[in-house]
Amino acid sequence: MNKKERTLRILEFFNAQQSEITTELNFCSVFQLLCAVVLSAQCTDKRVNTVTPQLFNRFPTPEAMADASPEEIRHIIASISYPNTKAEKLAALARKIVTEHNGVVPDTFEQLTALPGVGRKTANVMLAVAFGIPAMPVDTHVFRVSRRLGIATQSADTPEKVEQQLTKLIPSELLAKAHHWLLLHGRYICKARTPHCEACGITHLCCWYRKQK
Repeated sequence: MNKKERTLRILEFFNAQQSEITTELNFCSVFQLLCAVVLSAQCTDKRVNTVTPQLFNRFPTPEAMADASPEEIRHIIASISYPNTKAEKLAALARKIVTEHNGVVPDTFEQLTALPGVGRKTANVMLAVAFGIPAMPVDTHVFRVSRRLGIATQSADTPEKVEQQLTKLIPSELLAKAHHWLLLHGRYICKARTPHCEACGITHLCCWYRKQK
């Protein structure tokens, strides 16, 4: 079985388990999704979801948040990681969306990454989740799981290299779902320090598992 065939088998397994899948972040608009993704950097979705109801109730739109001070935002998001930095970035990106994009979150990679606090992964999440554009966001879970499974090579030692390999390997119509499948598999099963291989249904397709035996 070559890598392409093994990858398709892995994707078939995930699709059979959870054909409808999306982000675990809570949001009601494209702008709110962007804010939630920015807040999720080095923080769990579960933790982010504890602060966004109050944040979005107070500042539901780019216009509302653009008028806020970083201090007002920081007070609401104080319980998540790096609240000072993230508050400044949220206020700045809201202002830029209002002043440069007429209050509408842009839908291109170049425009998204030009926003304060928006890097490659965040931009790809927005493309895939908000706009339905094929993209492969690579976070720490996707990075780890794809390399363990062997659908990304060990020489792919940066998120961008893994993204490039997965984008070439996975059918474009499955990229967004594949991102969520790999992410959640890493979050709940294929954990960094103590992977739950006994609960994994694809150990027979996993390069890392075979090496442990």
